[in-house]
Amino acid sequence: MNKILILPSLFFVLACESPISTTTTSVKEKQKSSIHCSEKGCEGSYIGSEFVEGEDVAHQFSNKMSEKVGNQLKRLYSNGAYSKVDFGRISMSTKGIGTGEVVYELSIPFMRVKEKCDAFTSFDHVGGWNHTPALLERKNQLKKVVLKGDELVISSLKTTPEGLQEYWIQWRNKDVQSDCGINGIK
Repeated sequence: MNKILILPSLFFVLACESPISTTTTSVKEKQKSSIHCSEKGCEGSYIGSEFVEGEDVAHQFSNKMSEKVGNQLKRLYSNGAYSKVDFGRISMSTKGIGTGEVVYELSIPFMRVKEKCDAFTSFDHVGGWNHTPALLERKNQLKKVVLKGDELVISSLKTTPEGLQEYWIQWRNKDVQSDCGINGIK
């Protein structure tokens, strides 16, 4: 008799667990991001939920893009294609903000420079949705990564009509461009 009661109970427990994992999986499957980099810059998009389990996953796309841009700048530098981000041509679009589903498109174009010490090999951002980014805090976090005597180069505040605000930041990486120290400043 006990075996008969256990089987229906086990079936009920398994049946209750399935929809939870299916829902989690389908939320993750709906999130898509892609980034493509070339000698001209990096561009990409994030399509999916604004928030998942309380995390601002859409805005985290800026983190992913910053990492890819920094890696591409280092790659170009090592190949002698000295470059930096062209702040004036950065393009951001955040359609769907506030609806729960967002399409965040981002283009970070590069420009060539002649001298290797005029290039930048690191890239980051500080931003927020509908609030002023914590620029001073980010500057304090990054001041230890720049070459001695260098400063961070920071874009003007970039905003989208939907409320995303970003400052984009670039600098000469102190490890990659160590020979561009105080004596190498142009």
